[in-house]
Amino acid sequence: MDKNAFVLQLDGLLAQHQDLVSRSQYDDLSDLPDSGRQALVSRAVAAIHRISGARSSYSLELERLLRTLPPLHVHTEPVLGVVQALRDDIKNNHLESVELVQAETFSDLLDMAEHLSATGYKDVAAVIAGSALEVHLRALCGKLGLSLNSQKADGTLRHKKADAVNTELCQANAYSKLDQKNVTAWLDLRNKAAHGKYSEYQAEQVKLLIAGIRDFIARHPA
Repeated sequence: MDKNAFVLQLDGLLAQHQDLVSRSQYDDLSDLPDSGRQALVSRAVAAIHRISGARSSYSLELERLLRTLPPLHVHTEPVLGVVQALRDDIKNNHLESVELVQAETFSDLLDMAEHLSATGYKDVAAVIAGSALEVHLRALCGKLGLSLNSQKADGTLRHKKADAVNTELCQANAYSKLDQKNVTAWLDLRNKAAHGKYSEYQAEQVKLLIAGIRDFIARHPA
């Protein structure tokens, strides 16, 4: 994997955080809407798990922060501190012992999502479960020799969105139309969680999301 791509992704999260800081009168950002802060935290948690693995020291520190500092205005800054640490360690090649994408990542991410869901963090859980699904879809593309890139009009390449990947996998008979519809629904719920639309789904739906994705991955191994 291109480490520079991970650095850019984490830089984007840090830039979003700095934008919130610039618009807030308080260090804890407590005067800003919860939705914006929660969306950033959800994306940060998902990125850290996806990049470093659910058993890495970075992910374990996230779990500790969310458990010991549950209020959003208290854990936002520390969570972004973990993002900064991971970003700097990748940039400085300090992750020699860490496999950035692991075969066990799917089950690890879903285990973490289940834990967060059970402890009341339905929104972060939905984003993490959706990340496990998206990583698995891309792995299925690799297994079947399907390209993950599409060509723009100017000739440059860009990564295909998860919905497009889902369609192509179904067309390649990787799984059924029913599975495709389920994946579409799961990606939609993940997107709602990632964009702060927390009132549009319930905690029970997140539990079903995690269970459904776990079953899907087991039935269609990459």
